[in-house]
Amino acid sequence: MLTAALLLCGLSAWSYADTRGDGALSYGKSRDAALGAGERGVARLNTVDSAHVDRDLDSWLGVTTGPLHDQLTRTHGSDTATMKAAGTSTNGTVTDAAVTELDTRAGTAKIIVTVQVRLTPKSGTASTDRKRFEANLSRTAGTWKLAALTAVPIGAS
Repeated sequence: MLTAALLLCGLSAWSYADTRGDGALSYGKSRDAALGAGERGVARLNTVDSAHVDRDLDSWLGVTTGPLHDQLTRTHGSDTATMKAAGTSTNGTVTDAAVTELDTRAGTAKIIVTVQVRLTPKSGTASTDRKRFEANLSRTAGTWKLAALTAVPIGAS
């Protein structure tokens, strides 16, 4: 019995050591990290609480980089004023997403995302909208962030 336990322990250690350096495993982890960050980022960019517009728009800057970050920084003041005046809250929930491209050496990825957005106006009836996006991500300082976000019309192929 002791021999069987030692053999099992040895095989487990060898298997772990063998897969630890596995390129496919590393690629899979990078893909999962990019997908998770992309999903969270797209959901964040589709969410604004009308009572906390400043906080929410600041959080947009935390999930973006590159050209998208630069654009959001440039329009931050006008976006804040517009959203405060409108008084509409939105809540984005990712319903499906997939990685379509991943270059681990360059630190870039592309994903497609479907989002359900609940719009709650200051007055009137709340509604739900479905949106699709294509997002480019860049890995900066070990973290995946959105570098570009493009709306894809529903029904487009």
